[in-house]
Amino acid sequence: MMKKHFMKGVLALAAYGSLHTTALAGGLERGGYNIDLLFDPSSVAIESTATFVAPQRKVKNVQDVDRSDGLGSNGLNGGTTTADDSENYWVPRVGIKAAIGDGADCMFDYSQPWGAHTKPGRNWRGANENTETKVESDNYAVTCSYRFDVGPGKLRVIGGAFYQEVDGFKERLVAPAGFTGIVGNGIGRLELKDSAWGWRAGLAYEIPEYAFRASLVYNSEVNLDDITGTLNLSQVNGRVFNVYGAQKLPDTLELKLQTGIAPDWLAFGSVKWVDWSQLQTIPFCVVGTPVCNRSTQVTSLELGYRDGWTVSGGIGHKFNEQWSGAVSLTWDRGTSQGFGTQTDTWSLGAAVAYAPTKNVELRLAGVLGILTSGSSGPTTINGVQYGTDASYQFGNDMVAAVSTSLKVKF
Repeated sequence: MMKKHFMKGVLALAAYGSLHTTALAGGLERGGYNIDLLFDPSSVAIESTATFVAPQRKVKNVQDVDRSDGLGSNGLNGGTTTADDSENYWVPRVGIKAAIGDGADCMFDYSQPWGAHTKPGRNWRGANENTETKVESDNYAVTCSYRFDVGPGKLRVIGGAFYQEVDGFKERLVAPAGFTGIVGNGIGRLELKDSAWGWRAGLAYEIPEYAFRASLVYNSEVNLDDITGTLNLSQVNGRVFNVYGAQKLPDTLELKLQTGIAPDWLAFGSVKWVDWSQLQTIPFCVVGTPVCNRSTQVTSLELGYRDGWTVSGGIGHKFNEQWSGAVSLTWDRGTSQGFGTQTDTWSLGAAVAYAPTKNVELRLAGVLGILTSGSSGPTTINGVQYGTDASYQFGNDMVAAVSTSLKVKF
C-alpha cells in the first residue's frame, strides 16, 4: 500500500530533490549546472525557468591603501567611505528532454552558469580596485543517459558535452584623482572574451516506488586558452592595447540524494564542490609578448579564490493532486580569503508547485539569505599579495531571490 501511494504521489515531488533557486554562490557562479530535467519520467518534457536575484552587499570604512592611483584615504581628493558592492541580476534556463526507446533519455539545455556584476562606482575610495566589473556566460549542453535494472532499482549512466561562451569587462581608476591626461579621469577598461568546450559524466541509482534517487555528476574544466580583448587607456594616455591571456573555469562535483520518508513526503539534500581555487591572479599581456605571466603582464585580474562548497537539505510534501511544496536550508562557503566580499552565505528557500493538468506544472520559489560579515584588505595568498589598492569592512547583509518555472510534459 505504501509503495503504491509513493508511485502516485511522491514522484511528483522528485523535482524538488534539488530545490534550485540561485541565491549568491561563491566565485563567479550564477546558475551553475543543473541536469534535473533529465530524470523527468515523461516521454517529452520542456521547462523554462527565470530567477531574479537581489544581493544587498554594502561596504564601509573604505580606505585607499595605494594613494598613487586612487582618490586618497585622507579625503583631500574626495571619495566616499561607503559603496554598494552588488548588482541585481537575472538567471534564465531553458531545457527540453526526450525519451529514446525504453532506457535512454537525452536533454538539450541553455543556461548561464557563470557571471558577476559589481558596480561600486567611480566616487568611492576603492575606485583604484574596481569601479565596475561584469562577467557573462552562455552555455549550450547536450546530456544523455541510459538506465538498466540493477537490484530493486535502475542504474543510470550519464554523459554529455557543453559549449561555453564567456565575456566581460573591468573598469578601475589607474591614475590618481586630479590626473590631467587625455580626458582627466584616469579610468582604464579591460574587455575580454573566449569560448571553449567541456564535458560531464555521472551515475545515478533510482528506486521509483520509494522516490529514491542518488546521483553523482562531474562537470569538467572549461579551458579558456585563447582569451582575447583590449586594455583601453585612451582616457589616460591615449592608447589602446590588444591583449591576451588564459584561464580554466572550474570543474565541479555534485552529490544529490532524495528519498520518500512517508506517504507524500520527500527528504532531499546535496553537496557540491567547485574548484574555484584555480582562479587566483590571471595575467594579461600585450599581443606579441612571447610568454604571458606575472613578470610580463600589462594588467591582471586578481581573484584569490578558494574552493567552493555548497551543502543543502530540505523536505517536500504533496498536498493533493495539484499542489505540492518544499522548504530547504543551504550553506555556501565563501570563496574570499581576506580579499573580496564573498563570505559564507546562509539561505532559506521555499517553493510551491501547481499542476492544473497532468501535462502542465507551474512553480514559484523564493529565497532569503544572509551574506555574512567580513573585511577586505592587503593579504598574502600562496606568496602573492592581494588587496593592496583598498581596504574596507562589511556587515551581515541580505540577499533575496525569486524564481518562476513552467514545465510542459507529454
